[in-house]
Amino acid sequence: MTEEMGKNSLHDIEPDFMFDGGDLDCGSGLSLLIRENMLKVPVGGVMEMRSRDATVKDDLPPWCRLASHQYLGHKEGDEYTRYFIRRGQARVESETAVSDEEALEKDKQKAREYEWRVRTRSTGHQKSTVYCRNFSWNIGQPISFEEKDEYPCSIEAFLGALGGDLASGFATECSREGLDIDDIEVTVRGKLINVLAHVGVEEGDPSFSSIGVKCFASTMDDESKVRKVWEQTVQRSPLAATLSKSLQLNIKLMVV
Repeated sequence: MTEEMGKNSLHDIEPDFMFDGGDLDCGSGLSLLIRENMLKVPVGGVMEMRSRDATVKDDLPPWCRLASHQYLGHKEGDEYTRYFIRRGQARVESETAVSDEEALEKDKQKAREYEWRVRTRSTGHQKSTVYCRNFSWNIGQPISFEEKDEYPCSIEAFLGALGGDLASGFATECSREGLDIDDIEVTVRGKLINVLAHVGVEEGDPSFSSIGVKCFASTMDDESKVRKVWEQTVQRSPLAATLSKSLQLNIKLMVV
């Protein structure tokens, strides 16, 4: 049997199990979800995965070969692509062969131990450049009271990271739940306990006293479902979870 079946053959497939990967790509947790959900399918059975990420088309076939599963092909839908995978059996010719359960646990352990790294250099007057992976961006001074600057200050970058974490995470969770969200916008405001302590004018605590987050979501879908997904997004946010342990973090969702 060829790795990818003909398009007509795909119409005859009745999957044993289906799950929605939303807009996750293989590098942001999708491969872990595939492994975990594949355990719900008997060996030789077929799993359907739905995805809205374009890179999956290139990444999924080689991943299936490495994981000893058979990639059957995909069908384009109106809002997502349907991928079909036949569950294989772990290769036994090698003494190092592992079961699907063992492979999943190894992937989970790698994820638990993963460490993100950035490198930052002072690259000019009131300017630092941050480098990570294939990205770099500039940040200005720690704080700024000006209306305009050449670069965002560190506090703005910090608050922007929280907003980005929640906005992207919410969009992904809505996608996985099949919720149609027209627009997502997150505003973040932060106040320091004593900004003058940072400047050096006074002694005191320069840390944040409170951070307020408002998410505006435009949708015609069931509001109760949207709110449930938002709560789940906040609970799963690394930045929100960390900040909530040390300061007053006020988070609201406005459905419009």
